[in-house]
Amino acid sequence: MTTTYAALLRGINVGGAKKVPMAELRTLMEGLGYGDVRTYLQSGNAVFSSDGDEESLAEELSGAIEKHFGFGVGVLVRDHAYLRAVREACPFPAAELEARQLHVTYFSHPVDAERFASVEPASFLPEEFRLGDRVLYLYAPDGLGRSKLAEALAKPRLLKGVLATSRNWNTVVKLEELTGA
Repeated sequence: MTTTYAALLRGINVGGAKKVPMAELRTLMEGLGYGDVRTYLQSGNAVFSSDGDEESLAEELSGAIEKHFGFGVGVLVRDHAYLRAVREACPFPAAELEARQLHVTYFSHPVDAERFASVEPASFLPEEFRLGDRVLYLYAPDGLGRSKLAEALAKPRLLKGVLATSRNWNTVVKLEELTGA
């Protein structure tokens, strides 16, 4: 059965490093046999259809990117049902916030609160975070670029063994919509 997925590429087209032109990415994905390939923005978001499973597709796409572009890129693949569930489970009042204030970090596998136990939430207020199903929701009222909490949560020791990639709320919503179309 063919399913529509979103591929989330980690750390491309940021600060001139790991350049992946979206037209080239679409061509690469079509060459892998994926259907209805579309990209969203320049920050590593692609929507496509396939009859594969999330993990296999992520590995295949990551390998193809490395072979084609000459550098490794972490890739997460998620289906529409999951993306919808992430949007619906947001613990913050998304409709009342600016998109720049709310971010979702997608994880390659489940993480528990113990992983982030060293982060003292009260010392970062009014910034807050909550964990969900393979995601972390971050409320950063002054935006991600100024967020001390985001910096603390991104420490390599906290994310060891986990592929993590973040998107602002507008992108979260758009990817859910694109995979549902």
